Amino acid sequence: MTDLAVTWDWIEFAVRWLHVITAIAWIGSSFYFIALDLGLNRNIPGPADGEEWQVHGGGFYHIRKYLVAPDAMPEHLTWFKWEAYSTWLSGAALLAVVYWVGGELYLLDPTRADLTLWQGIAISAASLGVGWVIYDALCKSPLGERPTVLMLLLFALLVAMSWGYNQIFTGRAALLHLGAFTATIMTANVFLIIIPNQKIVVADLKAGRKPDPKYGKIAKLRSTHNNYLTLPVIFLMLSNHYPLAFGVEYSWAIAALVFLMGVTIRHYFNSMHARKGLPTWTWAATAIIFLCIIWLSTLGPRESVEEAEARPLTAFETRFAEAPGFDAAYDAVLGNCSMCHARAPVWDGIGIAPKGVHLETPADVARHAQDIYLQAGVSHAMPPPNALQMLPDYRADIVAWYRAATGG
Repeated sequence: MTDLAVTWDWIEFAVRWLHVITAIAWIGSSFYFIALDLGLNRNIPGPADGEEWQVHGGGFYHIRKYLVAPDAMPEHLTWFKWEAYSTWLSGAALLAVVYWVGGELYLLDPTRADLTLWQGIAISAASLGVGWVIYDALCKSPLGERPTVLMLLLFALLVAMSWGYNQIFTGRAALLHLGAFTATIMTANVFLIIIPNQKIVVADLKAGRKPDPKYGKIAKLRSTHNNYLTLPVIFLMLSNHYPLAFGVEYSWAIAALVFLMGVTIRHYFNSMHARKGLPTWTWAATAIIFLCIIWLSTLGPRESVEEAEARPLTAFETRFAEAPGFDAAYDAVLGNCSMCHARAPVWDGIGIAPKGVHLETPADVARHAQDIYLQAGVSHAMPPPNALQMLPDYRADIVAWYRAATGG
């Protein structure tokens, strides 16, 4: 019989897979249309705003863009919207699976904020929509006519949220939530602005009215914002794999600088697609920002083993630390895992614990009980077989302890 931990891990994997697939579709179509729009040949007569000839897959494509709309509505019109909607929905589901169901481990950090699980989940859910309300209000204000100022204010909002999340959640959850916060703005741009504006234009065409060009202008502004926010969101989604990004003192500042890198990188490619030359200075700027990120990851105090041992166990940790078989499982982890998963790893070539997971104190082992069970009990993923051969008896001790604690 398959136990709940194994089933839930496969559910997480399936949702993550779906999220990656839908994100690829959204990002791919977004990047393609931005590049297409910037690269259109506009030195042509006629009603079209521009055209482009492309070759792909053994065929030639002749593409035309109309600034407002064509004279007559075509019979078949493809809408690009579900890529965005499904990416956000699958991402929200993944956030719930990992950071709400697993909130006591991955969401809450008692050293930062003393919150119950339901309070953490409530803050997590409510915070995602805050950015959209502020951002949308700024876009609809007179600042909407000053795109550079608008982008600077958006950057300030993102920096503030990065710092705020870091005061409440674990480092891993803080960066992930900042990515979800940004992705919510991007998806709302599509759902509440871009698609409705396009539907207004379509309705005008069907009714024989001349569409107002302002709707296309507004949609293009929001689409441009999405284009510049995409790369930072990808970084934040990947950050949970790299503790030097999320597990350091200034992870909130690292996240802020990543948004600047997203601007410099996209500016290079957008300029290239628009045939405005190659602004190679952007690569120098990107390299400097990246070096600053590396430097920031080395700053700040690190928790010592003594400090970790002095911290009282949470109710979640106590449950596993007092379960039958904990002592045997704890010895198995100390003897096979702690040389790498330490606050100061002793394994050559490892400067920081993989995934930021520390397995030295009883609280450490109890907190990561399910991960230990899945990685070193049910599967043989850890420790790496070319580094250390873990005896079957140790794995059996881990399995027996976890199942005793969970009633499995």
